[in-house]
Amino acid sequence: MSDFCPVAWPEELTPENYRDCCECGLYKHGTRMVWGEGNPNAPIMIILDNPGAREDREGNSIVCGTRQTLQESLNKVGLKESDVYATYIIKRKPTRAYDKEQTRKICMQHLHEQLEEKKPKLIICLGNVAVQSFFENEEVDVKGLRGAWHSVKGYSTTVAYHPLAIRRRPNLKQLFLQDWEFVAERYRRLI
Repeated sequence: MSDFCPVAWPEELTPENYRDCCECGLYKHGTRMVWGEGNPNAPIMIILDNPGAREDREGNSIVCGTRQTLQESLNKVGLKESDVYATYIIKRKPTRAYDKEQTRKICMQHLHEQLEEKKPKLIICLGNVAVQSFFENEEVDVKGLRGAWHSVKGYSTTVAYHPLAIRRRPNLKQLFLQDWEFVAERYRRLI
């Protein structure tokens, strides 16, 4: 029996000058901006498409399925919360239809700022949306890129399936673990 228990990672505060950002239009969805979570100075940056549920209807902090699956896999390969920082292509949780291409283009500016500031040693993009946005190529996908390191914008980058895909398709779980073992092995050589 595993002694693993998921926890809500500490959230990095959104910089003051972006808290009321209205540029992409997602502020109309009524969700707050989530800059990132985990260790803001971590050597491994995880990039997801957008933040998921962070609070229940009453406003109590929760650990959503994405974070639970992610944390469980990190734990299995020996990575700790202090090793990773998770951030997003778009910083607000969409609640209805929106112009995805335009929004991602606008919000990528925030991610570029984070990269400039944090200078992670390794980046792992989770899911096709994050992969295509970060690689700036609509033709690439997780299936074709996983299991290798790629230089993207000068960063050592690899990819894996999105944790929600793992929850929906349990047959992908072993591949997800392999991808995190791949990251952990590279990370151990860096430290």
